[in-house]
Amino acid sequence: MSKHRVYGYSFASVYPHYVTKVEKKGRTKEELDQAIQWLTGYDADGMAKVMETKVDLETFYADAPAMNPNRDQIKGKICGVQIEEIEEDTMREIRYLDKLVDEIARGRPMQKILRGSS
Repeated sequence: MSKHRVYGYSFASVYPHYVTKVEKKGRTKEELDQAIQWLTGYDADGMAKVMETKVDLETFYADAPAMNPNRDQIKGKICGVQIEEIEEDTMREIRYLDKLVDEIARGRPMQKILRGSS
């Protein structure tokens, strides 16, 4: 089975869409970055390097410094698919971030988005 084409998208090409989505709803890029860092363990320098080198999404998640062990608490549907039912690991990681972005855009408090951590 071939890989999904989204795996080849660079994180740098997807990130501006996330920023636009949250800012359009009155939230900030900083809140988005906080959620990404919570999920992946990348710090600001790590994210800057990923953006500069145009790392693809598959590598972005595979090389993440410290995927948050509480990410399995992210539940619900994204694009009509229940996150908990996604079997392919990389796609599930991508959808976790999509769900966090949606929660930010909907105005959910950051403490709830970050599953109780700060």
